[in-house]
Amino acid sequence: MAQILLAEDDESLRRFLAAALVKAGHEVTDFGDGSEAFECLKGATFDLLLTDIVMPGMDGIELAKRAADMDSQLKIMFITGFAAVALHPSSGAPKQAKVLSKPFHLREIVQEVERMIAA
Repeated sequence: MAQILLAEDDESLRRFLAAALVKAGHEVTDFGDGSEAFECLKGATFDLLLTDIVMPGMDGIELAKRAADMDSQLKIMFITGFAAVALHPSSGAPKQAKVLSKPFHLREIVQEVERMIAA
């Protein structure tokens, strides 16, 4: 079981993702924006940050950079419709981050999360 921090501004997608990950045996703490997720990171330890890239306020790339600075062991996965942005070297996204492009099947994201946790 992994401790997962989920940042996704689409409320319905966030609920579905959280439910699927909890059903798979993980503990999920979720937020609708990067700033709230970052505040949570300051006081808790997580195995995985699962974040959208495009969000109001602090975007997912900035959240991931700050999170990686705080915890170099934290695994990071972006879920986005803008994969090229995350993959572009000028984005500054942590190099070890995984990118999963929307749309995806919930089963696919659970499998990717489990692969990352096991690695």
